[in-house]
Amino acid sequence: MIDAKIKTLLTLEQLGSYTHTAEVLSLTQPAVSHHIRLLEEEYGIRIFVKSKNKLKPTAEGEVLLNYARQAMALSEGVRQAIEDSRRDIRSLTVGITPTASDILVPQVLAAYCNEHPSTHIQIVRDTIGNIDSMLSFYELDFAIVDGMIRNAATDSFLLGTDYLGLVVSPKHDFAKRTSVTIEEIQGENLVLRPKNAETRKLFESYITSHGYMMRDFNIIMELDSVSNIKEIVMANLGISILSHNVCLDEEKRGDMVIVPIENCQMVRPINLIYPRDFAHPDILKDIRESYARHFSRG
Repeated sequence: MIDAKIKTLLTLEQLGSYTHTAEVLSLTQPAVSHHIRLLEEEYGIRIFVKSKNKLKPTAEGEVLLNYARQAMALSEGVRQAIEDSRRDIRSLTVGITPTASDILVPQVLAAYCNEHPSTHIQIVRDTIGNIDSMLSFYELDFAIVDGMIRNAATDSFLLGTDYLGLVVSPKHDFAKRTSVTIEEIQGENLVLRPKNAETRKLFESYITSHGYMMRDFNIIMELDSVSNIKEIVMANLGISILSHNVCLDEEKRGDMVIVPIENCQMVRPINLIYPRDFAHPDILKDIRESYARHFSRG
């Protein structure tokens, strides 16, 4: 069971206000201050300092907060495991990067749940950096990401690979081409993912390594929604750089065309990342097989 002082600490760090923390936890403000003071005395540190009317953790305070988050996640995990045991089910929290989500990974997990009716999966969609942090704090059971996480406490295996391609409407002049050059793309209206998206970062990395700059391209719009980008492309209002796997259905229906870019390889791995002490290796094996079946069809 988590010490009440730890709950107070984490709530205060989240809200940044002694008054709001007291209201949320149904405590008095002096009680909140007392909890923090007891923790500071116990560990011989100062946890917070005031910075521009906000609470900011000290270096030692951040260390304590990291362990407190981990302890809270483990405590909630124990409660969930006990409840699962009573109900004879298995609950999993899975982190997925936005691009992994777009390439039908949730459908793969849904197929797994259909094959294993006693399994319930909660998906957390976040950046690869935040997913790395959540894995460290045991807030996730495992994750599926486009790219790789370097974390000494985790292992991984390759689920598959994906690559980025130029996607255009069947009505676009490029649709009948066997390939296009980067220079030709510069003259087109581009609709891209935001700068923090892994797809965008990979594209920018590629063009930078070949001597180009993003300002050399006519980017008319940036959207986080892959579905909206695909709708714009299908309406022939712009072209885009997207994951091939994201566009499989539209490509099969003839609604979009993926055109190779000359001398361009933007390949990325899709990896399953899991803690080294993950207790259910059978789940990972089954999901790997489910992923392989899903993407081998057609």
